[in-house]
Amino acid sequence: MDQLHSMRVFVAVAEVGGFAGAARKLNLSPATVTRAVLDLEEHLGASLFTRTTRVVRLTDAGSGYLEDCRQLLGDLEEADGAVASVHGTPRGRVTLTAPAMFGNLYVAPVVADYLTRYPETQAVCLFVDRVVNMDDEAVDVAVRLGDLPDSSLKAVRVGSIRRVVCASPDYLARRGTPQHPEELAQHTIISATGLTPITRWHFAEQDEARVCELRPTLMTTTNDAAITAAVGGLGITRLMSYQVREPLKDGRLQTVLSAYESGPVPIHVLHRQGRRPNAKVRALLDLLIDQLRADPSLT
Repeated sequence: MDQLHSMRVFVAVAEVGGFAGAARKLNLSPATVTRAVLDLEEHLGASLFTRTTRVVRLTDAGSGYLEDCRQLLGDLEEADGAVASVHGTPRGRVTLTAPAMFGNLYVAPVVADYLTRYPETQAVCLFVDRVVNMDDEAVDVAVRLGDLPDSSLKAVRVGSIRRVVCASPDYLARRGTPQHPEELAQHTIISATGLTPITRWHFAEQDEARVCELRPTLMTTTNDAAITAAVGGLGITRLMSYQVREPLKDGRLQTVLSAYESGPVPIHVLHRQGRRPNAKVRALLDLLIDQLRADPSLT
């Protein structure tokens, strides 16, 4: 039995949730995938999956073994990459994650530059508005906005953004420009933070925190919808500065209450600490760090 091959097959079956899907992913026959897992189970003396006609689920033993396999296979790939990087150019697949809009606006252009410079590489971009577990989802590089919790990840700060309150010039001409956060209660509020009936916006006044509880007229789960509504003159919204950089630049929106903004929100580029970045990861890290730091809208 080729144990490394069987482990790779086992991880694929676990990740896609089935033998047929793993066969397609690995470009192997279903019989080969099934045989590899059976050989591995026989070698271990334990069942790794509970199989039914509809579902394939990990057993308790399989769940624990999956994490060990991911760690081992990841270490093996990094060891190979570290040796190859001494003698060659970046090659292979790199996976990265960032918040959806930030990824589209700032990270995607860097990735395009990276792929152009290093034609033997491929990139998988997870641009999603959730915190991706880098180990569980085999992510090499992450861009995170906000303060970071303590972790085993290596972080490099590359800039910062602001939380800005803004509205269209037409709305402010009709309803007036608020001069203090308390005046927001008299305005039409657009909330881009979810569907709760109360929106809490945090401000700073003479170095003291102030929280305004507002009842939004429009509640949306997407930033794009909030921006569209604000540009259309519906009311006042609060977003990250990078999210409204274009409408602020061309005058479709303007900021208010700038004197009461809370502190800057840091931007970090992360990779897994204690692991030697191979050539493909190191090259992407260098590009991200250099280009994000050079962007004047992120300072």
